[in-house]
Amino acid sequence: MHSLTIIDSIKTEYNTLFVKIKGYDSNGNRPFEGEVKFIGGRPYGDLLHHKRSSLSPECREYVIEKLMSKYLREEF
Repeated sequence: MHSLTIIDSIKTEYNTLFVKIKGYDSNGNRPFEGEVKFIGGRPYGDLLHHKRSSLSPECREYVIEKLMSKYLREEF
């Protein structure tokens, strides 16, 4: 089972939100850690990029869904 934990988040004066995360990719059987930025309500970062991510496709989608859910509920 994949997991995701929010370590920290900060919003800049330019309305960019940076979120430090860690978690576990059960398909790759390994932990991960990284930073994601939200610009215009969308998450970006190498960890989420379909070609640059070290995460399995399923875990990458899981992380995106969890982050978007938390963002939309204004949990950051």
